[in-house]
Amino acid sequence: MSFTIASRLADLPRPATIAMAARARELRAQGADVISLALGQPDFPSPPEAIEAAYAAAKAGDTGYPPIPGQKPLIDAIIRKFRRDNELDVAPSRIMVANGGKQIIFNALMASLEIGDEVIIPAPYWVSYPLITRMLGGVPVEICCREEDGFRPDPEAIREAITPRTKWLVLNFPNNPTGAILVRQDLEAIADVLRKAPHVLVMSDEIYEHLTFDGRKHLSLLNVAPDLADRILIVNGMAKAYAMTGWRVGFACGPVPLIQAMVAVQGNSTSGVCTLAQAGSVAALDGDADGIAHMLATYERRRALVVGALQKVPGLTCVMPEGAFYAYPGVAALVGRTSGQGRLLDTDVAFAEALLEEAHVATVPGSAFGYSPYLRLSFAASDVQLAEACRRIAQFVGEIRPV
Repeated sequence: MSFTIASRLADLPRPATIAMAARARELRAQGADVISLALGQPDFPSPPEAIEAAYAAAKAGDTGYPPIPGQKPLIDAIIRKFRRDNELDVAPSRIMVANGGKQIIFNALMASLEIGDEVIIPAPYWVSYPLITRMLGGVPVEICCREEDGFRPDPEAIREAITPRTKWLVLNFPNNPTGAILVRQDLEAIADVLRKAPHVLVMSDEIYEHLTFDGRKHLSLLNVAPDLADRILIVNGMAKAYAMTGWRVGFACGPVPLIQAMVAVQGNSTSGVCTLAQAGSVAALDGDADGIAHMLATYERRRALVVGALQKVPGLTCVMPEGAFYAYPGVAALVGRTSGQGRLLDTDVAFAEALLEEAHVATVPGSAFGYSPYLRLSFAASDVQLAEACRRIAQFVGEIRPV
């Protein structure tokens, strides 16, 4: 039997992060000693209190269909989290829970985009924003955040990108893949632009909010511009700060009409989130913050290890990330040369592929994030693995030759 794939999926590429991780697994299966730094996967266990709470919920028989917006104990815990961590008081009607942060993004765009609507996405960006936008008939509009500006968006570039068809502006800070953060001055300037464009919604992805370095504190756009509350959707979840990627719990805070529409989307796709995962998330959100502090200190140490090593490699540039757990080294000086085994490194994709095949280090090319020639590598790995990966990268670069 033959069938035709929907046209909206015809040109939809596989996310590069997943593709590189898959290739790394293939090489491992063939016996190669691969160090994979391709995925944003914390290498910490989930909080024990989350595991115990999920087990207790199962034992108590909390295994039925959950409410689509989320169970009340988790909604209440999220409200407490916003009050404690962000100094924001929000009503339950402005909260929903989904199967990971990615579903929050999908629900929001599915609920709001008409064919041809535009979504402004500062680059470098997480790979899913433009992919989901295109899949739903929207048009990604990329604006460049330059390395020399700390990978922060220029408010004037945002203003110039806004058209009558603009539906969303996406802000992901702390940023994946660069680790850039926005300070109050940045947010105030962006808010000034948005006040002059009342038709534009803002998707503020704050999934890395707790992972900020050198004493920096995350600041939400909603803190700076409460007058824009009816246009700001905050995206967050349990994956990064709580090392609960596989639990698939994301949550959102936004305008009531948008949240209601997103709940309708979810009700006709996946329905509610696993009750056991919700119970575990309540325990994690209300638990001891020492686990996050330990994780942050570990990432900060690893950041120094990785960035310090990369900055010593001739031909690489590497800005010190201010948050998240990624380094984003530039390889512009090496593009156009050949690897030690004779591969032409004409793009950062070719560079990342050669680095994986020859040095057995998996990274993700910057072109996947809309900004090249760079690589993204995660330092959510052990110190031993990171030191060895940096040694291999230095050796790989040292063997590169002119064409």
